[in-house]
Amino acid sequence: MHHPGPPRFAAVGDDVELAPRSPDTDASEDYSWSVVEAPEGSEAALGDAAVEHLVPDEPGVYGVELDAPDGQHRLTVRAFAGERHPVRFEVDADEVAHEDADDVWVSSSFNEHVLGTIRASRDGDAFVYETELPPGEYKAIFVPDDNYEDAAFERRRVDGSDRPRISLDAAVEDGEVRFEATPLPGPTNDETAADLDVEFYVDDRDRASFEGDLAVDGTVATCDLDAVGDQLRVHAVAVGKRHSVADTAAVDADGAVDLPNDAPEWIRDATLYSIFTRSFTGEVDASFEAIEQRVPYLEWLGVDALWMTPIVEAYSPTVYTDGWEWGGPHGYDTLDYFDTASDLGTVEEFESLVETCHDHGVKVIFDLVINHTSRHHPASQFADAGMAEYREWYGFEDGEPAHYFNWRSIPNLNYDSLAVREHLLDVVDFWAEKVDGFRCDVAWGVPHGFWKEVRSRTKAGDEDFFLLDESIPRDPDAHELEFDVHYDTPLYHAFRDIGNGDEPASHLLDAMREDARQGFPPHAVQMRYVENHDEDRYVDECGRAAHEAAVAATFALPGMPMVYYGQETGMTHFREDMDWGGDEELTALHRDLIATRDDSELLRRGDLVDVEWSAPGDRAVAFAREHEGERVVVALNFGDEPVDVTLGEHVDDTDLVTGDAVPTDQENGETTVTVESFALLESEQ
Repeated sequence: MHHPGPPRFAAVGDDVELAPRSPDTDASEDYSWSVVEAPEGSEAALGDAAVEHLVPDEPGVYGVELDAPDGQHRLTVRAFAGERHPVRFEVDADEVAHEDADDVWVSSSFNEHVLGTIRASRDGDAFVYETELPPGEYKAIFVPDDNYEDAAFERRRVDGSDRPRISLDAAVEDGEVRFEATPLPGPTNDETAADLDVEFYVDDRDRASFEGDLAVDGTVATCDLDAVGDQLRVHAVAVGKRHSVADTAAVDADGAVDLPNDAPEWIRDATLYSIFTRSFTGEVDASFEAIEQRVPYLEWLGVDALWMTPIVEAYSPTVYTDGWEWGGPHGYDTLDYFDTASDLGTVEEFESLVETCHDHGVKVIFDLVINHTSRHHPASQFADAGMAEYREWYGFEDGEPAHYFNWRSIPNLNYDSLAVREHLLDVVDFWAEKVDGFRCDVAWGVPHGFWKEVRSRTKAGDEDFFLLDESIPRDPDAHELEFDVHYDTPLYHAFRDIGNGDEPASHLLDAMREDARQGFPPHAVQMRYVENHDEDRYVDECGRAAHEAAVAATFALPGMPMVYYGQETGMTHFREDMDWGGDEELTALHRDLIATRDDSELLRRGDLVDVEWSAPGDRAVAFAREHEGERVVVALNFGDEPVDVTLGEHVDDTDLVTGDAVPTDQENGETTVTVESFALLESEQ
């Protein structure tokens, strides 16, 4: 079926991609789009391509129609007014090595880091760029020509309204289906839940078989179960000063309820372990067989899922074999999506590795790289040669394939091409049968509509399939029927700022509040991490004491902790060979943290709550976790020396991670705890 999928929710001025699902490239001329409904005053229009882009110009409901080989399909697009505010980015001209540059360009998330689209202006002794943006955090990089090494940047927060949030549930009782929404206002907004409107939308794919309509009363929508065809999917949006990420609930004809936006339960309990594939085996040449021999270590450490950097045939492993220039043999420059890299082994040997992981209770996460290919991929070479059928695989600008940053060697794939979409959906199907999930590289560069189709396909085959997006900065809209887990970029940056002494330790709590401020629904899972394959090692940059505190935080906070190989052994280079004979004390600490979280439903499911606390200096912070009447207080110390943290309640003196007694002093309803790097203590209140 070519129906384009669930309703889309956007702000005026956003680009809404429209594409048929399960496309047939041979029938590309048989797809066409039209606008059949639009708000008064709208002049939004569509072209005649198989993949089109609707840019709403007025708030309201748009109806678009796809003519496809299997019939006509209607799609609802709801556009909201949105909110934008003026912002000025400015850097000192002396900070940018511009003397020999032809231009200074602005690179940021708001232009997808495409150089050549925004030219900086000179204003006296500064380079500046002025625009209007939605509320949020932004980093604008001022780049001379394409030289990021000589660039300067400024971070700015655009103040304004937080996005509201919503959760949607469904129940069936006495033949009635009840969809109930729980709207939540933005945490810093001057509005309450009662101030929010809730809009319900029946999925266009189910409209024909749904005999009737929803009866809406505030935050509740109802219908008769007898009116439901095979399935009824309902989407709800909270609307205040801004609109929320939509949530979805589904009911089938038998009354079974599904919440397709929720992550599988195993994800909420899991610890993820990430490896740079060609370094994990240490001085032994990396191969699937060599990695398979080391799977017992993963079970011993206690992790639940293994994320491997790319294992398909790629260019970098064939040329960057003797050093780390250009990132070493990373594999993010694909040559063949359907074959494994020859230096690692065969597809069959990879499947043997997966089977062994499963035997040891470890799931395998495949690094899906579909934003771009290598410049040496056959399709890219054919496009460079002028072959028309492959020219459309890549977006060309001034004769050069489009790319992000200065990544000329990895050109972007063109998702306006049905051939590209069909090819990559085949890639998704091929690997989804062999692994337990995808980590999706440069997810922010691939259209939201395509990720919605990827989710639909993978979850149809395995409802427990894992989907993690690399969206930097993270994007709450990626939780709208797309991904289960998201990079917690605010917390990552907070760890770095705290560890470097640029922010107080209490900044950690500010970063945690960003989940709600940005509009992530309460059920969204965030990946908590201190380092990864793209970043310098935390222990090298910030020191051992801060490293222990940050790692403990990833296990003590809500979310999914991720351990990057060598983090647990004290490695100081981000991609070099695994140091198997490293810091045994640090390794033991990671094992203890993993085991403590595994044994504690409170740490895996509990709410994050504030506590009363004080400490000298700014290297300490405290918070609590609560669940079903239990409460644990967590104190962290990012400093090099122990610090006395005074808590506004009585706590037990036994640390839940180490089992050791922690020096405490109780007086007048308070407890003073001497914290070396961390302490997890049961509350006695």
